[in-house]
Amino acid sequence: MAEEHHHHHHLFHRHNDGEAEGSGEVDYEKEEKHHKHLEHLAELGAIAAGAYALHERHRAKSDPENAHAHRVKEEVAAVAALGAAGFAFHEHHQRKDAKKHAQN
Repeated sequence: MAEEHHHHHHLFHRHNDGEAEGSGEVDYEKEEKHHKHLEHLAELGAIAAGAYALHERHRAKSDPENAHAHRVKEEVAAVAALGAAGFAFHEHHQRKDAKKHAQN
């Protein structure tokens, strides 16, 4: 009976079919570049969500009939911005670790 290998692909961490997963060698320069890319994407997400939160705050003031809905959207956008900023912070530290390993 042939043994099947199940690969669990996460959202941003995928293995290419050409890479040997069990080789034990890690290309830390490539990993640093990968984390830098994710950090920049997270920063853009934080900026976009923050801008949308500010937009909804303005809409809440200028549209008193639907102010509650705009305040809810503002809060959701603010939480999304905070989450994206936290992810950017996490990726920044992952990048620093990869850079430290690459220099050794």
